[in-house]
Amino acid sequence: MPLICLVRHGQASFGADDYDVLSDLGREQARCVGEELRRRELRDPLVVSGTLRRQRDTAALLTETAGFGPVAGPDPRFDEYDHLDLLERYPAEGEQPSGDSGSRQVQRLLDGALRSWIAAGDADGWPAFSTGAPTALRELATGLGSGRDAVVVSSGGVIAAVVAGLLGAPADGVVALNRAAVNVGVTSVLAGGSGLSLLAFNDHAHVTGDRRHLLSYR
Repeated sequence: MPLICLVRHGQASFGADDYDVLSDLGREQARCVGEELRRRELRDPLVVSGTLRRQRDTAALLTETAGFGPVAGPDPRFDEYDHLDLLERYPAEGEQPSGDSGSRQVQRLLDGALRSWIAAGDADGWPAFSTGAPTALRELATGLGSGRDAVVVSSGGVIAAVVAGLLGAPADGVVALNRAAVNVGVTSVLAGGSGLSLLAFNDHAHVTGDRRHLLSYR
């Protein structure tokens, strides 16, 4: 049965003019997870990503480090939601994120915005977002056959939506999973005859111990 490793991208450039660029730490993290995936001896893994630059660059770096084949064309269903748009559309009452907001404050505001977005239930909003990646995963698994694995480089919100769907978790569960996601954490999903099954969420042993300096959450 195919094993699909969902990898969150490396650290992006929080607070910079262009968030969608890997930081120096993010590039180092991408190489680190490449080493980890090589150690796991995946079977002729197919590597795909979303279309966002931080996702594509992470995929390219981990693939080069692991010695995998070329990255397949990107799939927009693995793209992250626009967190800046959510913060603008669902602001916390009486509070707005300032341009120099720290990451903890932004995360707190984003938690609330994400809950509101899920609760709104607009057809082209959370329902479309939360079903896109699982559909893409099922299609990917079908194309792999029984003797090949895959690596999907995506983002914390996408991975949280996939895992929440597999576990039947409510909105607060989605938010909690999203908040806990570690940069280059690996979530493993088994694709079997009965569908997708969660094996592990957010495995990040490769950024602990003497590599603890590589650990980051956003």
